[in-house]
Amino acid sequence: MELNAIQMILVIIVAFLAGMEGILDEFHFHQPVIACTLIGLVTGQLVPCLILGGTLQLLALGWANIGAAVAPDAALASVASAIILVLGGQGKAGVDSAIALAIPLAVAGLLLTILCRTIATAFVHFMDAAAKEGDFKKIEFWHIMAIGLQGIRIAIPAGLILAIGEGPVKSLLLSMPEWLTKGLAIGGGMVVAVGFAMVINMMATKEVWPFFALGFVIATVSEITLIGLGVIGMSLALIYLALSKQGGGSGGNGGSNTGDPVGDIIDNY
Repeated sequence: MELNAIQMILVIIVAFLAGMEGILDEFHFHQPVIACTLIGLVTGQLVPCLILGGTLQLLALGWANIGAAVAPDAALASVASAIILVLGGQGKAGVDSAIALAIPLAVAGLLLTILCRTIATAFVHFMDAAAKEGDFKKIEFWHIMAIGLQGIRIAIPAGLILAIGEGPVKSLLLSMPEWLTKGLAIGGGMVVAVGFAMVINMMATKEVWPFFALGFVIATVSEITLIGLGVIGMSLALIYLALSKQGGGSGGNGGSNTGDPVGDIIDNY
């Protein structure tokens, strides 16, 4: 699929925002389901990009920056794979190939973000000097420059892929053997399982397990859609919050009344 100038500019803007949000983490433009959806929206390929974003979001569940360890770059993986999917012109059929390219792109983005953070350390010294002078505008300037650098690290690769054009990208996707695309897709599915396991490990508390089990049981009912599951989950969360405000202790029966009703009930048993 060939993109016009306006679409290319919008894609680069989305890429820039995704790069900044990888650090700011406020509006979540760097999350695959959002970044891919926005690119699909501006390019007219909403459904394939939405499928790609949803699949990559499962991969990114286990990606997190812990201490000095930097996770693979979900922003570059999302933006670059979505652009490749759009330029490839295969629609839904090209999702597997785009996912196969996403993981190497995420590793490449990891190297880029480390490079940008290394460069940004110099900006900290500039801000320290400005702080000694009491120049708050200069401090804000270098702060914005550091954040903008993170946006550029995604915008430049996005622009390069767009500059390569439809023909070479399509040829690359078509030249990938089936064993490679399917093998990487299977590997990506294994990463999804690891991501879920990491998330469950972090959330594994006695208060959460009842909801976790209940969700699995409800999910087996085929007539309930994802929207229905979301409504059920939201309702359970609101009920839990309402009970938490009332307190769940059993008073004279030895309850602790910690404000966590599920935890208090389990403690009593």
